[in-house]
Formats: sequence, structure tokens, C-alpha cells
Amino acid sequence: MERPAWAPPGIDISVPSVSRIYDYYLGGSHNFEVDRQAARRAMEFMPGLPKIMQANRAFMRRTVRHAVAEGVTQFLDIGSGIPTFGNVHEIAQAASPQARVVYVDHDPVAVAHSEAVLAGDDRTGVVAADLRKPRQILAAPEVGRILDLDRPVALMLVAVLHFLEDEDDPYEAVAELREALAPGSMLILTHASYEGIPLTEEVAGGAVGVYRDIRNPLVMRTGEQIKGFFDGFEMVEPGLVSMPDWRPDRSEGAEAAEDAETPEDPYAFSGYGGVGRKA
Repeated sequence: MERPAWAPPGIDISVPSVSRIYDYYLGGSHNFEVDRQAARRAMEFMPGLPKIMQANRAFMRRTVRHAVAEGVTQFLDIGSGIPTFGNVHEIAQAASPQARVVYVDHDPVAVAHSEAVLAGDDRTGVVAADLRKPRQILAAPEVGRILDLDRPVALMLVAVLHFLEDEDDPYEAVAELREALAPGSMLILTHASYEGIPLTEEVAGGAVGVYRDIRNPLVMRTGEQIKGFFDGFEMVEPGLVSMPDWRPDRSEGAEAAEDAETPEDPYAFSGYGGVGRKA
């Protein structure tokens, strides 16, 4: 198997990665054949997976703009993946030149690409760390250099918590991060669920099985279970809803056009998104 020039040395390109599979769904070019094969297998069961990812990205953009409008200009994006067009720092810095962003991921490809994209931008940084170890994230020098944790921060957990199994203590990880954040901070979250998918649970379970087979189990939680991640936060209207239903943007522009198109596809309404504010 030929190793692309952009692949960081030392990574096993024969093993699929969820961040590269996500990159493939979004039409990116930083994925290997092994990732594309896994993605296509999952799409045999759930052909709307790329549409779900697009709805996820559109939600992320709207919530970042909302955070800036509410005066929150610092972002800690955990499970950030491979940078693609319209990433958090681009949206945030377009809305506020003061915006500061730290990306966190444990995939070496995602980290290497983030470092390349962010080179020379002193208001952004990248940390190689895992959501399962929140203290390691909080203690990272880049977090201390770029973010002021005494001021509000938007904690972004977009499409990442569903890769933590219950034995990983995901609720405890979110609680530890919440406790480190100043009052007025936000939690921006999306999570996969069988609720809303326009398929039977049995058929959708086939796609979930593909992730289990590549040793990245996808944990489908109910809306009530997902609400539990917002303990200690006050939900921002309209609460925990399907992603296109969270303050849809009908204004003009390429990104808004994508937001506006998304709801026409029933797959876009799979899973949940929400925003909470720490009192």
C-alpha cells in the first residue's frame, strides 16, 4: 500500500480511522482506501450518512456564530477531526477577530493536519489528547497559552461522545471539563441516536456494526441519555433537537444555503444537537 506524502510517519494506514471516514463523508481528500471501504460498507446500511455529517457541520457553524454573538469567543473543540473548509477557527474568527480556538484529537492524522493548517496563527492551537482523559487536556500547554479558563469558553463535543462507551465514563469526563470552565461557558454537543433515523433500528444497526468491526464502537444513546450530558448547564432554546431544527439559518450565503438544503433530506434529522450555558 502506497503511503501518501501527507500521511504522518508511524501511523498504520491499514487500519480505518473514524476521523478519516468522517473526512470521506464530507468529500475530503485526507483518507485512505481502508477508510473509504469502511465508509462504503456503513453506507450500504445507511446511505444517508454523508447527509448526517453535513447537517452536523451546518449545526457546528450556526452554534459557533451563536456563541460569538453571546460574547463567547474562546473555543475548546474536542474530537475536532481533520480540518475541512469552514472549520471552527474560520467561522469564529470571521465573526470575531479576537476568537481563540484549541483543537483536540487523538488521531495522529487529524493532529498533523491541524498543525499544518494552523501554522502561523497564534490564536489557534492543537493538542494530541483523548476526551477520556480530561485532565490531560486541561493541563496541555497549548490550552494554557491560548485560552483563559477564567473567562467563558465554548466546549465543543461535536460527534465525539458517541465514540465513548459507558465504561469510559463519558458523563464524568464532561463533568470534569464543565467544572474547569468559568460561569457563562457553553457546551455545544451533537450525538448519534437511533431516534430520528428514517430506518428500522435493525437496518441502522448494520452501520453501527461496521464501526464496531473497526474497533471504534458507535454508541447510540436516547435523547434522555444525551440530555444527561447537559447536567450543570441550562439548555439554550430550542433545547435538545434534531440538528437542522436548532435555530435554522435562512439567510443568504453558501453556508446558509447548505444549512437550508439539509432539512429536505430525512437523514439530516438523525440524532440530536443542543447548546447549554453554565450558570
